Amino acid sequence: MNNITAHAGIDAIVLEVSDPEAATAFYDAAFGLGDRLRVRATEAPTTGFRGFVLSLVVAQPSTVDNLVGTAVATGATIVKPAKKSFWGYGGVLRAPDGTLWKIATSAKKDTAPANRDIDSFVLLLGVDNVKHTKQFYVDRGLAVAKSFGSKYVEFDTPSESIKLALYGRRAAAKDAGVAPEGTGSHRIAVAGSLGVFADPDGFEWESTTA
Repeated sequence: MNNITAHAGIDAIVLEVSDPEAATAFYDAAFGLGDRLRVRATEAPTTGFRGFVLSLVVAQPSTVDNLVGTAVATGATIVKPAKKSFWGYGGVLRAPDGTLWKIATSAKKDTAPANRDIDSFVLLLGVDNVKHTKQFYVDRGLAVAKSFGSKYVEFDTPSESIKLALYGRRAAAKDAGVAPEGTGSHRIAVAGSLGVFADPDGFEWESTTA
């Protein structure tokens, strides 16, 4: 393992959008993620599922409802309404720029006053071959925190960084409530300290300072 990158994480997600000013206004109002989420202009064509979902993990259902409510009031549309399930409570939104967001908690009941606190920010990549892509990132120095065969992988990253997880593309799309088909640009870049490269599914990584 490369000791330089063993504890590297994702510092920021860069969304490529057609209207950066509008996207910035939306995300500041909806989620307040600060420098962890950036936008830049693009006209790269894209259709259908872009192959990723951004997930905000929170502590309780009222926080899910709070974030969902603000996002919808600011222009997001609901893909999957927030509801209880065997794993907890959550829903999926589509931002005005087309990005899919999952807001979820493992809790089924509130245990504290309502708030907007976000516990984890997760980049979930829907990939063609989970085992192959897992090995690609392991070779670049990431340690595996959780792995369920060819179905799901979560990497061990610093607590303050954005988490990285892998899911099969069809499974990721199903979980988000959309069809798996899609073409064109992913319209996302990942900024961190792993280096500058494209992974097996074409997701672009760049230096945090880029």
